Formats: sequence, C-alpha cells, structure tokens
Amino acid sequence: MKTLIVIQGPTASGKTDVGVRLANHFDTEIISADSRQIFKEMKIGTARPDEDILKKTKHYFVAQKSVLDYYNASMFENEVLSLLEHDIFLRKDIVLMVGGSMLYIDAVCNGIDFLPDPDVEIRNSLWQTFYNSGIEVLLKKLELLDPEYTKIVDKNNHKRIIKALEVCLQTGKPYSSFRTGLKKERNFKILKISLNYPREILHERINLRVDKMMSQGLLKEVEKLLPYRNLNSLNTVGYRELFDYLDNKCSLAEAVELIKRNTRRYARRQISWFNRDQNVEWFCPDSIDKIVERIDSFIEN
Repeated sequence: MKTLIVIQGPTASGKTDVGVRLANHFDTEIISADSRQIFKEMKIGTARPDEDILKKTKHYFVAQKSVLDYYNASMFENEVLSLLEHDIFLRKDIVLMVGGSMLYIDAVCNGIDFLPDPDVEIRNSLWQTFYNSGIEVLLKKLELLDPEYTKIVDKNNHKRIIKALEVCLQTGKPYSSFRTGLKKERNFKILKISLNYPREILHERINLRVDKMMSQGLLKEVEKLLPYRNLNSLNTVGYRELFDYLDNKCSLAEAVELIKRNTRRYARRQISWFNRDQNVEWFCPDSIDKIVERIDSFIEN
C-alpha cells in the first residue's frame, strides 16, 4: 500500500527541517498542512520555508492562494486526496505531510463532515457583530439556533461559534445536524509522528522565532495587509497583535511580547490536540535516525 507520513507538532518544533531531511532520505515530496502558509501574502509571519528549500524539495500548498480567497479544511481534504490519487502516489510510494494545522491534518487523515460553502455576506455580518459587540451576543444567537452544539462548543473560540452560526443562518438547519463524526476510510496507510521539545526549549525557540520574524520585516508585511485585516485568513497570531499596534492600542514592544505569549498558548493547544490521538508517536526533532527507523519499520509491516 501507499503510505502517508504525517510530521506534525507545535509551532517552532522543527517540523520544516525534519520534513525536508526525511523527504531527501526517502526521495519524496511534501504536502504542507499549514492553514496560513498557503496564502502567498503571508510569508514572514507564517515562517514559510525559504526559496532555497522550496527549490530543492517539492512542496505543495505553499503560497498557492491569496488572502482574498476563501479556503477551509474541507477544500484542503478534497484537493490533497485528489493530488495523492492522481499525481504523487502514481510516482511515489511514500509521501510526507508536514504542518501544525490540526483541522487540516485531521481532515486528510479522518475526513471532515460536509458543510455548505459560506455565504460571504452572512460571514462578514457575523464578524462585524463580533468586533462591535463581542462573543456573548453570538453565543446567545447560537443557543437559539443550535442549543445542542452550544452545550459542547468552546465558549471562548469565536471562530467556531461564527462558523456554526454561518451554517445555521445559511441553511436554516442546526450546525450540529451536519456533524456526523464518522471517520472516513483511506486507501493508504498513515503514520503520525509528532515532534516536540521540552517546554523550556520550545518556549525559547518560539521567542527567538518571533524576534527573527521582526528582524526580517514582519511589521512591513503586516502594514501591507492592513486594508484586509478583517479577513479570516489574517485573524491569526502575529498579525492581530501588530494590527493593534498600528491602531495605537499598544506599543511595538508590547505587541511583540503578546505575539510570543499568544504563540506559546497556541503551541499548548496544538500539543493537547495531538495528544488526544492515540495513534500519534512522539519524537524529539533531533532524533532523526530514530524517526527514519520507525518509518522503515512501519512501511515493512
């Protein structure tokens, strides 16, 4: 059978470097599972692989979309499966998928429930409500339209609340009615390898990465994207905080510290998400020989 090797982990855990080394070792290509690196305008703030890496090792789903384009995990699932079936698996027995976007990885490995394409006007209206009135107003609306989902949704996750409301308002049906939770079968084997460092080392790597982004010109990148700040693609760590700085809501030093803090929090959520999967195997990113050995063993069996 064909094999998909998933290299996942929290931000700043060395996924890109490990992925490239493995791709070279197994003579294969990389599918990027990063929901922000796919946008061409977001280079520095997403720690996108540099041009030398992209030239030497074939990557898919990097800088392929504009922030103006709507994109989601369901679309990613369909495009990746088509790419594997009609292209890469015709040439390669092993393919790598590298990234930290939990929903994107889960969509390819397990499938995602069908959801209708969004109505742009409804989405924009809900986001405007969030910016003007906060999350509580949205929660009350969701409780009326879908009390079942309201019981289980993360009450602090405005993105999920807005997504549920989009579906409710667009279809006239509860969002929960579209959630089957059934795992889809794949016609290829999947090995999930998660990378991580000890907490102190990971936090130091995050801090250094943010400092590097700022020295590379992250602020200028954010300034160019200021007219599009309300787009969902830009509602992410590293951009939100600098938008606030440009609005004079905080100093630049405060914005940088907030980026570091929020990135550390995001890393914790990633680790918690990956830990819920009993099929995940954890490795130190420096243990490349052990990772290769595990992949070889998985393929042989």
